[in-house]
Amino acid sequence: MDVRTQRRIDRAVGPLICRALSLLGKGREPSGTPRRILVLLLSEMGSLVLGCSMFRRLREKYPQAAIHALVFEKNREILDLLELIPPENVMTLSDRSLGGLAADSLAVIRTMRALRFDVVIDCELFARVSSIFSWFSGAPLRVGFHPHTMEGLYRGDFINRPVLYNPYRHISEQFLALVDAIESRDVPKNKTGRYGDVPKDAPKLRMREGELEAMHSRLLADFPVIGGKKLVLLYPSGGLLPIRAWPLEYFCRTAEGIVSRGHAVGVIGMPADRALAGAIQEHCRSPLCIDLTGYTKTIRELLVIFHIASLLITNDGGPGQFAVMTPIRSILLFGPETPVLYGPNSPGTKVFYSGIACSPCLTAYNHRNSPCDGDNRCLKAIRPERVLDCALEMLAEEPGG
Repeated sequence: MDVRTQRRIDRAVGPLICRALSLLGKGREPSGTPRRILVLLLSEMGSLVLGCSMFRRLREKYPQAAIHALVFEKNREILDLLELIPPENVMTLSDRSLGGLAADSLAVIRTMRALRFDVVIDCELFARVSSIFSWFSGAPLRVGFHPHTMEGLYRGDFINRPVLYNPYRHISEQFLALVDAIESRDVPKNKTGRYGDVPKDAPKLRMREGELEAMHSRLLADFPVIGGKKLVLLYPSGGLLPIRAWPLEYFCRTAEGIVSRGHAVGVIGMPADRALAGAIQEHCRSPLCIDLTGYTKTIRELLVIFHIASLLITNDGGPGQFAVMTPIRSILLFGPETPVLYGPNSPGTKVFYSGIACSPCLTAYNHRNSPCDGDNRCLKAIRPERVLDCALEMLAEEPGG
């Protein structure tokens, strides 16, 4: 299902289901230390990376507890690569079709009830489907974001550990607040938490023996022209939210400037992004600009290439978050969303954000459904000359630069 269909379903039936479940009450107050904890994190892959500190906090506070997670099937791989919880503790849902989602939901609910969770932590902001899963989990203690006095989306009144969503704090800190809310008696629950000194970096990818060498040999065999060159990766796609994409023309001009200095450029993305790569290659007219869209079959393979490349230039999205699991330095382009909330936790990242009056426009309050007419001036205001200068400076700082 596409994002619009998911939004329509959530808006049409979500409030009715949440209201009905609320009539059944908030449930009993549990006693004792949690033995089984379930984390619901259905959204984009990047949120899993930003949630690393939350999983660490859970292990620190409840070392004897078994920690489980429910994610969309397409996000499973990144959770496994992060090695945050045992693979057998991960449950998945397919969102490819409404029928598949319904069938998986019934199976997941049966599994959740059988495992008898003590605590469920709903990390979604104001989507209602995760809130509904939290109720059906059967966990007596349900933690989740709640609008309180804000006119936010209604998610039911059965969350008995309601956490105030704070649009001025980084999402990784808000995830930490969810953990602290388990035992909090404050109103709101995240009244006393301070997280400035909490490590929020993601674990590095654990490389397999010979994996890096094999990928390097494969790249050189397929694209011998990049041998001895510094490789700069570009991710021009907006993914599920096209409004997050920096203008293709700007990527073209940036790529042209990089190859003119003798460096190589590789355009990454899904097979559906091949037209974007073709446009950049056509503009550069250089063998040093190569098409890597669809080249990697797994996220793991992409992260191995990140170990080989010198720099990543990317729109706000998954690749920019995945990069923190590797040594690659990166340039991230933010516009409809803000790095204050979603910027990666990495000193090796340079963020560009224009901050014009209407930006950010994708928020928890509008289901990340922008009112923009498609003219994303927040990104157009980030000129390619600035990004190129930054990229060349970062490349020069590398050994042999």
